[in-house]
Amino acid sequence: MKRTGLVWFRNDLRVFDNTSLHKATNENDRVIGIFCFDPRLFEVGQFGFKKSGKYRAKFLIESVSDLRENLLKKNISLLVYIKKPEDIMPSLIEDYEVNTIYSQEEWTAEETDTYETVRNAAKSPDVDWVTSYDQFLFDPQDIPFDIQSVPKVFTVFRKKCEKYVQVASEIDISGLEPDNLIENETKIPVLEDLGFETFEVDSRTAFPFLGGESAALKRIQSYFWKTHKLSYYKKTRNGLLGTDYSSKLSAWLANGSISARTIYHRVRDYEKEIEKNQSTYWLIFELIWRDFFKYVSLKHGNDLFKRNGILHKEYSWSQNQEKIEQWIQGETKEPFVNANMIELLHTGWMSNRGRQNVASYFAKELQLDWRIGASYFESSLIDYDVHSNYGNWQYVAGVGNDPRDRKFNIQLQSERYDPQQKFQNLWFQPTLF
Repeated sequence: MKRTGLVWFRNDLRVFDNTSLHKATNENDRVIGIFCFDPRLFEVGQFGFKKSGKYRAKFLIESVSDLRENLLKKNISLLVYIKKPEDIMPSLIEDYEVNTIYSQEEWTAEETDTYETVRNAAKSPDVDWVTSYDQFLFDPQDIPFDIQSVPKVFTVFRKKCEKYVQVASEIDISGLEPDNLIENETKIPVLEDLGFETFEVDSRTAFPFLGGESAALKRIQSYFWKTHKLSYYKKTRNGLLGTDYSSKLSAWLANGSISARTIYHRVRDYEKEIEKNQSTYWLIFELIWRDFFKYVSLKHGNDLFKRNGILHKEYSWSQNQEKIEQWIQGETKEPFVNANMIELLHTGWMSNRGRQNVASYFAKELQLDWRIGASYFESSLIDYDVHSNYGNWQYVAGVGNDPRDRKFNIQLQSERYDPQQKFQNLWFQPTLF
């Protein structure tokens, strides 16, 4: 009897090094893919922002389009719907006589709620549900401590993992026979289908890239092998202008168009073939930071989203709408903050240096509820990742993993990282009186 596996793609929008896809093709005679543009992702959330704004929506559409094309090369069909997965999964299970459903393991509240809702709606006791932790550099099975013992401080986490954990090898699939393809009339949406107007990409953006696995691999080819910018990453990573001050891989990592393991192994390849230095290590260092926030999230659960954070620390946060709107529109007293916020407003992108400064200003200077800033980033950033976003906001706001509870001196930061005000002049022109 033929077995059918259904791969439910979520934040793992790639073919190469995809554990769910690998398991499905190894364990079944027929494999089908599904992706749902869940309407809940485009609804207005608690603080008045759409969960996913137009920039991330555009990047997601591009990523799913590329995923469909790459799956077709392996003779696997990707069904795409603008529906809640629980409204479509039961009929798919029945129509295609699905035996097993494969997906990436998620653990934050909204994602797990969706997963359980889908399972309950399916009402198929004979269907197996297989999930895989597939968004880490260091696999949860390999780390040298249990989840509840994850260190509070990043440096401790990093040193132990570097010492005791070996990054897993990448995996691929050989592809299936052409008769695996099914009739597929489903269509990938355009922005209007998701409630957005079509827009032109701002010519000033530092992130002019398309979504999808193909674009991610192309970016690695360019940043590593063509320009050798990787060799200078540690020196340029605090930059503000242009496409090459950082790798920009975070957006593809965020929706799983590329895996952390793939980036790690390509860095190691580069070190063997071109050079190994502090900069090549520093990109791996940043991947470990990303892992750290995921493990913090695993350890602390929904405290990641609570006002008092994982430290349960009380602050007098404000929700002053006028100040919030001034921050969003780039109309504060600080030109450096304004320039970064205007960049985000017009492009869906902001540098790491900018993010730290505007978040610190929001929480420490304006004393606004950090969750509102985090929610705005969630809506606006192309590279939004739930664990890194909320982990970093807690860190900066003083309710997370920063033992020093620091506050940025915005003017000094501006003088250090934008001494000639080239970045500010690009994005922010103060009103002339």
